[in-house]
Amino acid sequence: MIRPHGSETLKPRYVEDVGLRSELVREAANLPKLLMCSQAAANAVMLGSGYFTPLSGFMNLADALAVAGEMKATCGLFWPIPILNVASEVSGIRDAKRIALLDPNVEGHPVLAIQDVLSIEEATEEQMRFMAEKVFRTTDSKHPGVNNFLSAGRFLVAGPIQVLNYSYFATDFPDTFRTAMEIREIIHRRGWKKVVAFQTRNPMHRAHEALVKIAMQRVGADGAIIHMLLGKLKEGDIPASVRDASIRKMVELYFEPNTCEITGYGFDMLYAGPREAVLHAIFRQNMGATHLIVGRDHAGVGNYYGPFDAQEIFRKEVPPGALEIQIFEADHTAYSKVVGDVIMMREAPPGHRPEDFVNLSGTKVREMLSAGQELPPEFARPEVARILMDYYRSLAEA
Repeated sequence: MIRPHGSETLKPRYVEDVGLRSELVREAANLPKLLMCSQAAANAVMLGSGYFTPLSGFMNLADALAVAGEMKATCGLFWPIPILNVASEVSGIRDAKRIALLDPNVEGHPVLAIQDVLSIEEATEEQMRFMAEKVFRTTDSKHPGVNNFLSAGRFLVAGPIQVLNYSYFATDFPDTFRTAMEIREIIHRRGWKKVVAFQTRNPMHRAHEALVKIAMQRVGADGAIIHMLLGKLKEGDIPASVRDASIRKMVELYFEPNTCEITGYGFDMLYAGPREAVLHAIFRQNMGATHLIVGRDHAGVGNYYGPFDAQEIFRKEVPPGALEIQIFEADHTAYSKVVGDVIMMREAPPGHRPEDFVNLSGTKVREMLSAGQELPPEFARPEVARILMDYYRSLAEA
């Protein structure tokens, strides 16, 4: 099986030993406490899940600046996005060597992890904007990732962590949330050698379904992991529970048995385009996938990135040998009336016109679903469209 990034073995920060975990919970009651921002909590879950191997915890300012500027930590490890515990107020932990990290996303703010504090540094406004510019390619506050990053505070609390639970992800999505360790076990159990990973924060329409099947066929994959983001999105995106139901129905009816696994991970969407695509590749390698599909506007938002910037970064900025996972570069896919099937647009036959595709914008899809209108069967499987229509109808009736 493909090796984890930067390590021979996975290095999850979740405390598996029940006895030790109980001791740490008791210890946490008497430790200074820090209520994390949502992004930091998601980072902790990803560290606990093994997805951020080989990291042991949160980066200090020097590493954060190096990663933002050069995609390389001070130790030389290739990494595309700073993994931070950022806070706006640290007076309660200023002299602490060990702190309890509280979960902002669960009622009552229970302890999510314990952190050994190696440093607490205040980044300047210029340093925060430098990191935002490098990671997001913009400092525009209208960009949801930039807004979250620059509004979380400027204190960087660095050091290794011990994760005590997986926040709300394991309880709210028990059939979908899986750690990197669990996915590696699934791949091993199925005997898959080549595995395609598909990233999604949206429901999957026929274009997405076809893209996974095309990628599997062309790389000779034994199976596919549909790996959906379960964390926080921007306003207006479809919630994870609805996406989960629609994707499960699609796989049940339209994929060959035992060729596709539906899983999810606990992370907040960054909308960082190319840099986030590289992070996606790292944690898909950590979970055992040999290939990641990177398509049009991967991890993008608005018009901040070019349609294929997320593919170009692997060719132009990721050093050779930095990653073992391979990238399947995909074009936008849509149903062709000429071909009578879903195809990648760049592979359309000569003379193919834009109007020969059945291709709806996200806005148009939402308008149709909100109005109770059926989506064209060339665009969406009817069983999937029905789940989405019921969701939008419930919004209208609320």
